[in-house]
Amino acid sequence: MDRFRMIFQYFQSNSESVMNGICGLLALASIKIYTCFDFSCPCLHRYNMAYGLGILFVPPVAFFLCGLILNRQSLVMLDEWRRPQGRRRKDPAVIRYMCSSIMQRAMVAPAVWIVVALLDGKCLICAFSSSVDPEKFPGFTNSTAEQAQELLAKVPCKEDELEESSTSRRAVSRYLRCWSQALGWSILLMLIIAAFLARWLRPCFNQAALLQTRHWSNYIDIEQKIFEETCCDHSRLFAHKCILHFFESMREEIRQHSFDLPKEGEEDLLRGITHQDQVNKLLKTWYYEKPPLDVSQATQRHHLGRERSPPPWTGSPHAQSKFSQHTNV
Repeated sequence: MDRFRMIFQYFQSNSESVMNGICGLLALASIKIYTCFDFSCPCLHRYNMAYGLGILFVPPVAFFLCGLILNRQSLVMLDEWRRPQGRRRKDPAVIRYMCSSIMQRAMVAPAVWIVVALLDGKCLICAFSSSVDPEKFPGFTNSTAEQAQELLAKVPCKEDELEESSTSRRAVSRYLRCWSQALGWSILLMLIIAAFLARWLRPCFNQAALLQTRHWSNYIDIEQKIFEETCCDHSRLFAHKCILHFFESMREEIRQHSFDLPKEGEEDLLRGITHQDQVNKLLKTWYYEKPPLDVSQATQRHHLGRERSPPPWTGSPHAQSKFSQHTNV
């Protein structure tokens, strides 16, 4: 179970190459599922179109939702869009960049399913066999309108020997398959042209703005990930302290059998945050008043702390004599 959790966390990382790999896996999964799917048209005038169009468009919706679920930036983008203003302003350009990146990756598997289904032609034949004009095919001219509709609805069926050997049935099937393949190749060509134009027209826009939006998009994702890891570490240490306080009489036995006790210095992490109300207030403050993106104050405090810290030789007389010997040498 831990191995699967580690694999899932690995796929939830911020690396764009990993997300592209997930999109490729979804695309391959869509092709494999379509080839393994047992397509059987109902061959009824009222249900053919619903079945054919359902197979053509319902699985792509499922693949699109899977692409959104597996993409970690989806929740990050929604959180950034819905969060209060606080002390940090929200950049709409960053949200738009994240949304476009998420949508592009999520649309790969649905597009592959639709193109493969159209090139195969079964869905379109099942959906529109009853909508073909019977006067264009000589085998249906001598039938009434109702009989022609019934015969056209049975075009996708191969169980009927009479229909299977009919030249008119094969003509209708070839006619619809040609239209389906033409539509599939057209969609594939338009997708390739759109990707080509997006690739070659990108340098025409402001590269500095694109670099900024990409940088802050990665920052928001990494910040959320580090915050979750920090919360997990703090929760673990907080729970450990509460348990040790509860089992105070068994403290020595717990220390003997525990391998992940906090080291020296980790107790300072809980200084100032000692009960549930303080933790809730801290998390609420982080959500409503995110700190501004300015590390100058932290840098100043770090330099001030180093200036105020005593020299290493002022700790004890022994250290002073040792330092004086070292300087004399």
